[in-house]
Amino acid sequence: MTDLDRIDRKILDILQRQGRISMTDLAEQISLSTSPCSERVRRMEREGVITGYHARIDPTALGKTLLVFVEITLSSKSGDVFDKVRQELLHVPEVMECHLVSGSFDYLVKARLRGMSEYRHLLGDLLKKLPVTAASHSYVVMEEVKESLFLPVDR
Repeated sequence: MTDLDRIDRKILDILQRQGRISMTDLAEQISLSTSPCSERVRRMEREGVITGYHARIDPTALGKTLLVFVEITLSSKSGDVFDKVRQELLHVPEVMECHLVSGSFDYLVKARLRGMSEYRHLLGDLLKKLPVTAASHSYVVMEEVKESLFLPVDR
């Protein structure tokens, strides 16, 4: 991956805030002409710095009012077990994020659901699909104080 200069970082900052901005407007904001600005964006896309453009959807518009975090602790651990768990969790659409972590548990899972009955089914299905027995601790979110996909870009 190439080093990102000040202009690249400014482009990334603007694109995170305004993903649908036109190349003309983006170029104007960074004081470049459209062609070199577009080439910088394409280069960062090719190199995997920019991984995609997404619409941010209000979960309540889809009836997904329950946000839950689940700690999963596996009864045994090995590279093979971690690979199998990874494959199972990748294919669960309700799981928005899943992280293998260090500490007192193994996985931290984030899911958005329609309600507690949907969560009960999800948890039962998850634990049943895992290659080893597992314990879980759940945290139901009462209030979302801050959620952001914005990654601060040092200029």
